[in-house]
Amino acid sequence: MDPDQSFEEPTSTPLQLAAEQGHLQEVQRLLFESAEQPNEEPRGYYGKTALQAASANGHLEVVEVLINAGADTNAKGGNNGGKTALVLASGAGHISIVKKLVSSGASINTSPYRYYGRTALQAAAEGGHEDLVLWLLGQGADVNAPPAKVDGRTALQAAAFSGNARIVQILLERNARVNERPVRYKGLTALQAAAFQGHCKVVEQLIQAGADVNADGAGLNGYTALSAAAEGGHLEIVQTLLDAGANVSALSGNQKRTAMQIALARGHAEIGRICNGYLHSQMRMKTWNLRSHLEAQVVSETQ
Repeated sequence: MDPDQSFEEPTSTPLQLAAEQGHLQEVQRLLFESAEQPNEEPRGYYGKTALQAASANGHLEVVEVLINAGADTNAKGGNNGGKTALVLASGAGHISIVKKLVSSGASINTSPYRYYGRTALQAAAEGGHEDLVLWLLGQGADVNAPPAKVDGRTALQAAAFSGNARIVQILLERNARVNERPVRYKGLTALQAAAFQGHCKVVEQLIQAGADVNADGAGLNGYTALSAAAEGGHLEIVQTLLDAGANVSALSGNQKRTAMQIALARGHAEIGRICNGYLHSQMRMKTWNLRSHLEAQVVSETQ
């Protein structure tokens, strides 16, 4: 890409623009009078094909016209996520368009684009569209499809991040992996995602489902669930995680700080106080255990 070209520079073709705005008659005119091609590639960082633009914005009649004109239902979008028409419609919750695309050959389980991509199910889960999640699962969507390499999320991680407890439960019942590791860049486990966003009910759901409260964070500046909650100032979640066995001494982020240090740096004094109390309690317990072990050893040696 030309480094002097702005990401915001308008780059849509007339057909793509008309499709985005839902101008059915103009779309028909451009297709059949001006002979514009329905599969003109997306232009620019945020570009979309005409079908992607119509699908993202919920224009079903335009979608139907474009498909009838030969639009590619599986074409990749611009570099910002490379989202197909199906992924865009799924993320926006346009179930009628999703069904039309699938019946016209759109692939449900296409791998997400490397950067910021989603599968259709991941997008629907992230958007909180319960009916669409159920429909996609019924059509064979992979509940554990791998996420994008950069800022990717599994369907469960996406639902947890968005805080939709009902979708989280649906995915868990379909055997979504509760402890799927986060991607290296901007990744979060499902529990870390819910903790970071402050979704207490989802945090409790995931712990009950066996989520690892001490799972390592992402490779680049990742956080444990406890540190994620401390960062966001979510006191109730911090308490829930500590009660579930979260390690108050664990280090997170590129600066390798404890949850207490993160909380205090963010001005969350009460969370810092609670973490400090747990830290001292753990230290007293370790001291007591060591003393008990030494006393037992002395007794054993004198017998």
